[in-house]
Amino acid sequence: MLKLNSSNYYSKEANLEYFSNSQIKDFLKCEAYAMAKIKGEWVEEPTEAMLIGSYVDSYFEGTLEEFIARTPSIFNKDGSLKAKFKHAADVIISKIENDEIFMLCLSGKKQVIMTAELFGAPFKIKMDSYIKDELIVDLKIVKKIREIFYSKGGRISFIENNGYDTQLAIYQEVVYKNTGKYLDCVIAAADKQEYPDIDCILLENDRLEFERSQLRWKMSRIIEVKSGSEPPVRCGKCDYCRATKKLNGFTTIDKLLF
Repeated sequence: MLKLNSSNYYSKEANLEYFSNSQIKDFLKCEAYAMAKIKGEWVEEPTEAMLIGSYVDSYFEGTLEEFIARTPSIFNKDGSLKAKFKHAADVIISKIENDEIFMLCLSGKKQVIMTAELFGAPFKIKMDSYIKDELIVDLKIVKKIREIFYSKGGRISFIENNGYDTQLAIYQEVVYKNTGKYLDCVIAAADKQEYPDIDCILLENDRLEFERSQLRWKMSRIIEVKSGSEPPVRCGKCDYCRATKKLNGFTTIDKLLF
């Protein structure tokens, strides 16, 4: 297997050999889209919202200069930061740095890479803050921490809506496979409101185990598709499916509703 480091973690070769949380999310969204991304046939440009999160991430990782060098779109022509990024720098970062508990959560080793076999497949993770034998922390910069979303099961938080509970369930299990210890998992979240809200959210172990149990029975299909033994199914709704769509006949009004 490919030995991962900070230089090759996001490479095409690494994505072909290993599963990751983001890759699982892609497969659950649309199998055809996931495979196109893995093969390098579909590349998505980061949105401004994603870039703001990446800016803050890079600041606390200590890799801000590298981020700025590869992301010139965040600057105005005069070399100053665009307003949205200045807000991230001046307000969100300041809010985080002035909170003792938040900074304690971010005090671990940054961007720690681990790999392990889960559900019959090799997985890779990269942790924002890893406090050995104590805590796994993932930093999230979101639109609004207390935004309510709706699913078939009722009201849910930004954590469930974005699959962050599944992400930390994977992280916790990979760390256990490497260390023999199940560590507490925290989402350290800040949002992009004019006056940012912050919270460090401890995810209950029962919830994380439930997420792993749900993923366990989905993985056999995902493994088959990624290995090429089963063809990927198109969702027909995502950007990739619309961009590559070709008609093979007529449809009906009823099908437009699904």
